[in-house]
Amino acid sequence: MPRSPAPILSRILPGRPRPLGACFDGRGVNFALFSANASKVELCLFDEAGQREVDRIALPEKTEDIWHGYLPDARPGTVYGYRVHGPYEPDAGHRFNPNKLLLDPYAKDLVGTFRWTDSHFGYRVGSPRGDLSFCRRDNARSMLKARVVDPSFTWGRDTRLGTSRASTVIYEAHVRGLTMRHPAVPVGERGTFAGLCHPALIDHLVRLGVTAVELLPVHAFLDDRFLADRGLRQYWGYNTLAFFAPEPRFLAGGHLEEVKTAIARLHEAGIEVLLDVVYNHTAEGDENGPTLSFRGIDNASYYRLDPANPRRYVNHTGCGNALNTANPQVLRLVMDSLRYWVETFHIDGFRFDLATTVGRQAEAAGGAFAPDAAFFQAVLQDPVLCHVKLIAEPWDVGPEGYRLGQFPAGWSEWNDKARDAMRAFWRGDAHAAPGLASALTGSAHLFEHNGRRPQAGINFITAHDGFTLADLTAYEAKHNEANGEGNRDGHNHNLSLNHGVEGATEDPEILAARARTRRALMATLLLSQGTPMLLAGDEFANGQAGNNNAYCQDNEIGWLDWDAADGALTDWCRRVVSLRQRHPVLRQPRFLHADTASPAGVPDIGWHDEDGPIIDSAHWHDPEAAHVGVLLSGRAGRRPPDQGAPAATLFLVFNAEEKPLAYHLPEVPAAGPWSLLLDSSRPDLAEGAEEAPPGGSVEIPPRAVLVFAIAEPAG
Repeated sequence: MPRSPAPILSRILPGRPRPLGACFDGRGVNFALFSANASKVELCLFDEAGQREVDRIALPEKTEDIWHGYLPDARPGTVYGYRVHGPYEPDAGHRFNPNKLLLDPYAKDLVGTFRWTDSHFGYRVGSPRGDLSFCRRDNARSMLKARVVDPSFTWGRDTRLGTSRASTVIYEAHVRGLTMRHPAVPVGERGTFAGLCHPALIDHLVRLGVTAVELLPVHAFLDDRFLADRGLRQYWGYNTLAFFAPEPRFLAGGHLEEVKTAIARLHEAGIEVLLDVVYNHTAEGDENGPTLSFRGIDNASYYRLDPANPRRYVNHTGCGNALNTANPQVLRLVMDSLRYWVETFHIDGFRFDLATTVGRQAEAAGGAFAPDAAFFQAVLQDPVLCHVKLIAEPWDVGPEGYRLGQFPAGWSEWNDKARDAMRAFWRGDAHAAPGLASALTGSAHLFEHNGRRPQAGINFITAHDGFTLADLTAYEAKHNEANGEGNRDGHNHNLSLNHGVEGATEDPEILAARARTRRALMATLLLSQGTPMLLAGDEFANGQAGNNNAYCQDNEIGWLDWDAADGALTDWCRRVVSLRQRHPVLRQPRFLHADTASPAGVPDIGWHDEDGPIIDSAHWHDPEAAHVGVLLSGRAGRRPPDQGAPAATLFLVFNAEEKPLAYHLPEVPAAGPWSLLLDSSRPDLAEGAEEAPPGGSVEIPPRAVLVFAIAEPAG
């Protein structure tokens, strides 16, 4: 193989086994790579563009399964990859192939453009022996490389915001989807972190009242080959290749500083940044997938393999493989990655995709989920990570993978039970009232254990996976034909309501009905105990033409249409978020069970129907009951309000009936009149424009949410 000499870089010293990765110490670069089963590791150096290999050097030392070496004359900007030697024995779980250039698992910056070719596979594609065959083709020309980084950055006065979970309002967004069609963002910055921190976008978020942006995966990922063959892309990003490197397509100028700058500007505006992370699987797929990094470095260590047949992968994720976080070195990789994003990029928290997988024990121990798994213990004792927000998607597709409510203290969880209960209630399903009541009070039956608080539940009506709010109220069936899978992909159980016409319509009555339901759904979410999460674009009725699985739609289907924004809905959302933040009774620090009362004798929570307090279970067992009132005392079991926060008592009424109801407002001794704060059927009605006496009767409009407030006496 012809190579250009690089005598200065070829001078290699033993170096150190830690830290892992390529680390510049001010004088040179230390390279360290974990592989328990390799026989030799070669460091491959490339020119600045990553096109030409200029040297290949065997790492000289191995300490406790970590191969390492030190180049005293290397500097930030050095481009490199690895070739790892060892047995190619798939039946034993080993898939070493030194013909494949491999990406460092600790790569912090990527060089080049990945191009799909058969050379990326460790076996000969098309061979009758399948993955038992061995491919000798070199993949370096079409493979991504790593670049040594200089981690220095001037953060100025940026500090951790530390927004309490009780005050948190999450906004789930996609870097590209949020910015690609925003008219104020310069064309060259759209789809990038530079666009994410544009003043117009930050102003929108601040005015909306969100306190945290949760970004879909920004770790470097690959477009699946089957998508590339269809002319599509991996849009959502759940196909991670590098856990330390930002996705290059999100960098307008190709510089890591863009990520830090965006986070600093969001912090300046009082907005935290959370990352959706995918530590459950990688882009290498199953035994028929490519050899790009982990598989070629040490397949038997990095992945969960079937103990009875190590050629096969345990697939708890449905994506072909599962990362083996039960292995201490793989667990270290995940922990190092999390700390890196907190310490280097000032990230405020993480949402873990398919989090059940990372909490599974070793396959030798049965592979079952355990709340005290090594991963959870490592995170909760870590002095860096114990201070950030930790959110679990509490399921995977493996055995007994649905684990809602079973994660340890310190974690929050996506509460799909609350989502379905809210949807079913406003769709008019039978027996929906009890589920709504549970959702409104933070799902205590799921989360009230081990000292957990209502904020352990992340409430949402919609998320990236599924219908948007606009489509939830305009389609009763998914329309995913653009994905090229015959509309077989995506959820079928959507609990959606099209209001009489499937999809787009010009009928003013149907449009008004849809708008009314959207306001009611949004109000229900934001008035519930727990932590609310909004899907980006829902605040202005962004739609995806009925596509409920837009994972591959990096185009107008997946991007937010700012020009068609419903400003009236945005105003409504701002108003309800503001109400939530101004009234602590809507974000209680404890679960409510009517076991405490205010000095005036008002219970911390009370349930009402149209005739007054619900005194027996008949209302809850009535399959046709489609309305419920809830009384929340602002003075029960709490100290006087902090920092001027009002201790108002609220009465919320949720009426999914198609007819108005006459409701009796609760009696509150020695209190003034009830003041109407919100009426979702009249979104322009000014707060406090109408009043009614305690015990008086008021008309609750059909398919509406109303909020009344009263000032209880202090003692």
